[in-house]
Amino acid sequence: MAEELKPAYLIAGSDRPKVDRTVARLRGRFEADAIELLDAAGTSGDDAVAACNVMGLFGGGTRLVVVEGVEAWKAPDAKAVAEYLKAPAPGTTLALVGAELKKDSPLAKAVAPKGELLLWDVLMKAVARWIADQFKLHKTKVEPEACRLLAELVGDDLYELAGEVDKISTWANGAEVTEGDVEALVAPRADSPPWTLTDAWGARDVGGVLGAAERMLDRTPDPRSRTIPKLVGSLTNHVRRARIAHRLDEQGVSPHDAAPLLGLRHHFPAQKLFGQVRNFSAEELDSALVRLAELDRALKGGSRLANELELERALVEITVPA
Repeated sequence: MAEELKPAYLIAGSDRPKVDRTVARLRGRFEADAIELLDAAGTSGDDAVAACNVMGLFGGGTRLVVVEGVEAWKAPDAKAVAEYLKAPAPGTTLALVGAELKKDSPLAKAVAPKGELLLWDVLMKAVARWIADQFKLHKTKVEPEACRLLAELVGDDLYELAGEVDKISTWANGAEVTEGDVEALVAPRADSPPWTLTDAWGARDVGGVLGAAERMLDRTPDPRSRTIPKLVGSLTNHVRRARIAHRLDEQGVSPHDAAPLLGLRHHFPAQKLFGQVRNFSAEELDSALVRLAELDRALKGGSRLANELELERALVEITVPA
């Protein structure tokens, strides 16, 4: 016998593929004409409650009201939901779907007493583990190193990662997925340099920086004449963000509070960045930005040396202690 439905569900989190699967399963328990889809951008909490009450008047079966994007709702919207759930419409289920929402948010507090909270977030440090879990869903074995490399190449967009896992699992056809398989099948497209490069730079590991850069250049299908400037641009953005993080750290700002100031969606990357910049002085970070600007000029015709050599020289200079 199917589990009895709650009058309301809050389905949210950064694990959007899992959120989507949950919403799809919930919708699968209702007839298509018994589902009303709303968008929080144009629907208030009062509007959603009115939709539930109107649907409840029809009777004769269960009905579902789905409201997408509820992270945009304010306290009055949450209050309307809380009041409604004191006496919800019989046979009607309200599904509130959104991005990241904390368990102590007004909306979560409104739903929790009579409904159910389904909140799934993925911390940046857990992305590789999340990828491994997706391979398990496809009944595909995978090397841990392959999961980490996939995250480095694609970034933290879980939709893109889920698509890559599906593609690779289909290709593997039951065989174990290795790091080499990911390297051969996945094109790099992360917005920032791979973690191996920035981690090595933050640790002032010259050998690690040079090795990570070389691997990144080898893995891309594009010619190095196009890839090197892209790498330098993304690394410059990382160092520029590191310089801002250094200032915030000196001011006593916590990584959690610094994340939005750094343009980061999660506090973990900010925490990691704070750890890196503590290995550098403010003057060293300033010098690194100047050196990367000089490298950019050299790559655009300002030097007679090969681009690969210019890149290696700059990476060494911005990594070794002054």
